[in-house]
Amino acid sequence: MSIALGAGALVFLLLLLRQPLLVLLLGIVAYLRITWGQGDLTYIIDDLWRGIDKEVILSVPMFILCGAVMTRGSIAERLIRIMVAFSGPLPGGLAVATILSCAVFAAISGSSIVTMLAVGSVMYPALLKNGYSNTFSLGAICAGGTLGIIIPPSIPMILYGIVTETSITDLFISGIGPGILLTLVLSGYALVVNRKMKTAKWDLREIADALRRGIWAAAMPVILLGGIYTGYFTATEAAAVALAYALLVEVFIHRELRLRDFYGVVLETSKLGGSLFPVLACALAFNLLLTEERVPNMLVAWMLETIDSPIAFMVGVNVLLLAVGCLMDTSSAILVLAPLLAPLADAYGYDKTVFGIIMILNLEIGYLTPPVGLNLIVAMTAFKQPFGTLVRAALPFIGLMLVCLVLVIWQPWIAMYLVNG
Repeated sequence: MSIALGAGALVFLLLLLRQPLLVLLLGIVAYLRITWGQGDLTYIIDDLWRGIDKEVILSVPMFILCGAVMTRGSIAERLIRIMVAFSGPLPGGLAVATILSCAVFAAISGSSIVTMLAVGSVMYPALLKNGYSNTFSLGAICAGGTLGIIIPPSIPMILYGIVTETSITDLFISGIGPGILLTLVLSGYALVVNRKMKTAKWDLREIADALRRGIWAAAMPVILLGGIYTGYFTATEAAAVALAYALLVEVFIHRELRLRDFYGVVLETSKLGGSLFPVLACALAFNLLLTEERVPNMLVAWMLETIDSPIAFMVGVNVLLLAVGCLMDTSSAILVLAPLLAPLADAYGYDKTVFGIIMILNLEIGYLTPPVGLNLIVAMTAFKQPFGTLVRAALPFIGLMLVCLVLVIWQPWIAMYLVNG
């Protein structure tokens, strides 16, 4: 008990001093090594190395680099043109095309922010030009961007799989059903809200030209998801294939990216990785220490004695995750909470893969909730809009996403149908 109180006091002090997550995790690992490890801090280096020494971690920088390559090139624009050509005759067709473009681009980027910026930079001006309200346009782009972490491949899914030792391939496959559900619900809302907007006629020439110019871009999610679903690719192999394919298409086919420009793309990705991987190493070292001391087992035993209802547990966890999503970014929340919550969910009868999807869906909503709604913060800069306007724009989409979250919890087959099939 004294160790727990000391750890809690240290966390409170570091938060009071506004220290970053890296300092907080490293401080906790050092404190626990001193108290549990008889004062020997030399084990920390070994813990950091053992935690980060996993092949699957290679997939994270490759997916980030792949997203940067596609953002610099024209894959996003070509995919968007295909979606616009097919959805044009629908009421609110351009709004539907925005959601569908986010869904398709999410299937090759693995990142919410990359998806939002890649699609939003093209679609936001187009929506305003065609008479769509500023509020709806901002909400659709910010909410559509969140599909980047639920539709596979997904970097948060990889992190969850690493820290909870869950099959990343199963997580990827289980994300397809909820991803389709969210896409359909958001697209349906776009149709209803914009049902009085003018529609275009089918233009077979435009469709044919969009497909001809975008066939290489459109093939990418098919190759990736097909390889993952059939088991032909592991997560790391899928990342390598995605990066190689993006480079091949952008450099040699579309010729939108020069090889000499690739250095700058790698440099940007390295800066992002440089901030992520130390945190990941500390989180995994913390996870190893907790496992060695059987902390998750003790927490499970205590929870089972305190809460005897799986439903009550799930309600409490969802409230916690929604609150955490308002205050922490998704990667940090997964690294800190997943090692503790996943064993609890397993003890209450929830499959770890399903719980991973539920956790990511909760944190996905956090991208749209203040004060740390990353999509809102990035959109504020990218689209030069007040933060309050963005919050109001996101509210109806948050409600829709909450409905989808409840559906997945109530009917877990939505996530597990393809995994079990």
